[in-house]
Amino acid sequence: MSSTWRVVLLLTALLLAGCAGQDGARLPAGPWYLGFVAPTHMAVWIETADVLDIKDRGFRRVMGGNARMDFTFKPEDGWSTRTGVGSGKYVSGSDLPKLIYVRWQSLAEAQTYEVVIEIPEATRHSMLKPERAYCRLNDRVIDNYRTYVTIGLAPGGVAQTWLRGVCLERIKVTRTVGRIVPLGPDLGRSSVGYLPLEPESQAYIDAHGIPYGAW
Repeated sequence: MSSTWRVVLLLTALLLAGCAGQDGARLPAGPWYLGFVAPTHMAVWIETADVLDIKDRGFRRVMGGNARMDFTFKPEDGWSTRTGVGSGKYVSGSDLPKLIYVRWQSLAEAQTYEVVIEIPEATRHSMLKPERAYCRLNDRVIDNYRTYVTIGLAPGGVAQTWLRGVCLERIKVTRTVGRIVPLGPDLGRSSVGYLPLEPESQAYIDAHGIPYGAW
């Protein structure tokens, strides 16, 4: 199925589902977290992140704003292993995620993308299964859950998804490439159009370009 049809089908499903309330699923580890990261110097502005859970309930505009960057990692080296769960929110009331729709602005390119990310059943199963792990912070072995869904947004429309938990290493879930939104930024959510990059990031891109393919 093409990326365009994925977007159309998810938006249709969200419209039919309506807005879900906060009295939803009671997952064993509580609400799951949706977070976003971006490569160093490749700033991202998220216009919206919408969720369709396994009960076909829609959660609209779960997240918006800046994605977290880790300035200790060069963009040409790919995704940082130190970024963490990213900037985001807990999706209160949601059951396990089925589809995630993201529309974002890649400020390094002055380009707008949208993507539908399908969460595999195996990933959802992992979110319900506790795992034993050693935590250096308190020098203890604990049982914990993978309840953090992190999406990395990169130039070229790349959306890389990971799953992780406290004291548990992240695991790759899926890599999806979104489609360009021809109309550009949603001026209803970003009235000034594309935001300027920080001077440090702009200087880096001017000197080194954008390393497409690194992600």
